[in-house]
Amino acid sequence: MLGVRRTGQAREGPTLAIEPFEIFAIRYAHLGNRHPGENFLQADPHEFASDLDYFVWVLRRSDCTFVVDTGFGKEAAARRRRDWLRCPVESLRLLGVDPDQVTDVIVTHLHYDHAGNLDRLPRARFHLQDRDMAYATGRCMCDQSLRAPFDVENIQMMLRHIYSDRAVFHDGDTELAPGLTLHRVGGHSAGLQIARVWTRRGWVVVASDASHLYANVEQRRCFPIVHNVAEMLEGFDLLYRLADSPEHIVPGHDPLVMKRYPAVTPELEGIAVRLDAAPSSRS
Repeated sequence: MLGVRRTGQAREGPTLAIEPFEIFAIRYAHLGNRHPGENFLQADPHEFASDLDYFVWVLRRSDCTFVVDTGFGKEAAARRRRDWLRCPVESLRLLGVDPDQVTDVIVTHLHYDHAGNLDRLPRARFHLQDRDMAYATGRCMCDQSLRAPFDVENIQMMLRHIYSDRAVFHDGDTELAPGLTLHRVGGHSAGLQIARVWTRRGWVVVASDASHLYANVEQRRCFPIVHNVAEMLEGFDLLYRLADSPEHIVPGHDPLVMKRYPAVTPELEGIAVRLDAAPSSRS
């Protein structure tokens, strides 16, 4: 619903018996030299335009590991003129995660930068929303402007995973494990979902493309690649309701994530950060 308080309030946490997750973001690509209209609907052409970073995320604790999204490959980067820094799936090894042993992948949505490399995780099951698969294979894809964020090869690969019993469909909100829930947002894509994660600092929301940049959610300004503007605006309110505070919302593409959160190790500075740690100043 629109118009809810957006200040953020502490939420009641799960019982102490639930082990908190660690959350990591791995930066694998970059896009610079953007026009303001590429980040905001109805943008002022004289305002600042943020670059975009591209991430995959890891949610880990002693009993389970979830990978969130699978990024895109080198060929897609060249075709779409993105700066490809490293393979997002192979980069999981930097955190001690073997891609060959990953059993569960949360696909926030099927856009090219979140659902590539689906053939590189041979044991994984892929968790996605009914509505995103229906959207990516339905009549809306007859329109070039709506299908532009998708790569057909990724959709074909997901179809193969469906036919080999490796897709797990969800219809709206669901609990994957104690302390980990998925919530359909829509807006940016018909079946976009976000992850709410219990951590040592409370409830953190991995927003993915429910908010590309901090400015999208904080200023209630929609990103221009959008399936439903009303759902995108309502998604901003949902982020605030699910997170313990605004500082517990992690946007999907903001370069500030790499500055506000601590590196996993000094060697991974600029590559991987811890999102279960408190962020630094929001300046």
